[in-house]
Amino acid sequence: MSRADVCVVACAEAFRGDGEIVAAGIGGPITLLAARLARMTFEPDLITTDGVCLLTGDAPGVVEGWLPFREHLWLVLNGRRHVFLGASQIDRFGNTNISCIGPWERPKAQLLGVRGAPGNTVCCPTSYWIPKHSPRVFVEQVDMVSGVGGPMIRRVVTNLAVLDLRTPDGSMRLVSVHPGVDVAEVVQATGFDLVVPPDVPTTRLPTDDERRVLETLDPGNLREAL
Repeated sequence: MSRADVCVVACAEAFRGDGEIVAAGIGGPITLLAARLARMTFEPDLITTDGVCLLTGDAPGVVEGWLPFREHLWLVLNGRRHVFLGASQIDRFGNTNISCIGPWERPKAQLLGVRGAPGNTVCCPTSYWIPKHSPRVFVEQVDMVSGVGGPMIRRVVTNLAVLDLRTPDGSMRLVSVHPGVDVAEVVQATGFDLVVPPDVPTTRLPTDDERRVLETLDPGNLREAL
């Protein structure tokens, strides 16, 4: 059992209860696998994509349709997509930055730009996959708000833990820690004060059925890149 498998399942759980909605994974195999795993196990009505414009089926290489950009944009604007994004910085309220590091007037590094983050985080459910949980990513204040926090942010999954914003003031709380990780390690890797419940469970392991599905979807074991 690998840490990557646990992370895929934790991301898949974010789609539980979504029903017939586009489940989009951006930023590598973990989120794409998570969307398809959810569809092939506990959330069969999900619509999954290849990350571009093809609608994927329940087996590798199967294409069920084509989703042109204009139709995809309509779904986003009408809240019919749940997307997993990445973030270079994220703060306690789920605001994220993918645009620049340092002051806007003279940044130390230029990143992607805001791209579709404002529309995604305002119009439709959004979750985040952060492959390296560290104080450089989990910051007290982002250098630029590319994606806004708030009620549309469903879940944040990292290589260490699962987090969400389900607190009275909408600040980030620790939901679970992955097997082999303790709470202190997550707290130390976070650059702001997390809400930590008295009892923090361990992120669940994949079921036998989920492991079989993952082996079918990822025979080359791309998830091991984590």
